[in-house]
Amino acid sequence: MCLILIALQSHPDYPLVVAANRDEYFGRPTRPAAFWPEAPQMLAGQDLNAGGSWLGITRQGRFAALTNVRDGRRPELPDAVSRGHLVTDFLTGRQPPRDYLKQLDGARYNGFNLICGNAEQLLYGSNRQAGISPLSPGIHGVSNGALNTPWPKLRSGKQALGEFLSGNPAFASEDLLPLLNHRQRAPDHQLPDTGVDLDWERTLSSRFIEGPAYHYGTRSSSVLLMGHNGQIQFTEWLWDEYGELAGRRDFEFTRERD
Repeated sequence: MCLILIALQSHPDYPLVVAANRDEYFGRPTRPAAFWPEAPQMLAGQDLNAGGSWLGITRQGRFAALTNVRDGRRPELPDAVSRGHLVTDFLTGRQPPRDYLKQLDGARYNGFNLICGNAEQLLYGSNRQAGISPLSPGIHGVSNGALNTPWPKLRSGKQALGEFLSGNPAFASEDLLPLLNHRQRAPDHQLPDTGVDLDWERTLSSRFIEGPAYHYGTRSSSVLLMGHNGQIQFTEWLWDEYGELAGRRDFEFTRERD
């Protein structure tokens, strides 16, 4: 993922609301969201290059989502373990989120942000930030900096999600799509300096990424709603290289006890 917006215990019907965009090169093979045959309790998309995922949830309500950390001044590790396994290992395991984050060897991975837990408790960990941070009730977000770094798209996305929830006592997953499908780029004076060239920084500044010159962009948008009644709704929209809708997948199930 390159944008994850989270509302934790901020809506009377949904203790957990997640709206996220996955940005990736279009040449990287991907399987859309599904319950995995080898892990039938886990609902997630799959990176077919390395086998991991970027966001998922289990039938028991375990949730995890991942973003990369963008730092053009720091070389990537050529032999790093794929970050996508951070998501799937948590979802297929049984460790509490704090124990899981504490035992990670961050030196084995390129830069990552990981949020994991459930609707009662979410924790944030990163190999570019010290410590493990619990998410307080409220609106949170992470892109390719640290949690709640005030980049333009994160700041505006959090504001838009908060305003949407406060103004909509009832809604469906597709009502959040305009929030994710926001394609306006930030003005140059608001851009972060992450060590990449200016044109690339501009391209990456919108919530929905359109980067045909780089064969890169938003490939999927996901909305997760977890209700107080135990109902879990998950919708994924798939996008082609031209920013056109290429498919949609919907799932709904009742949270099971561990």
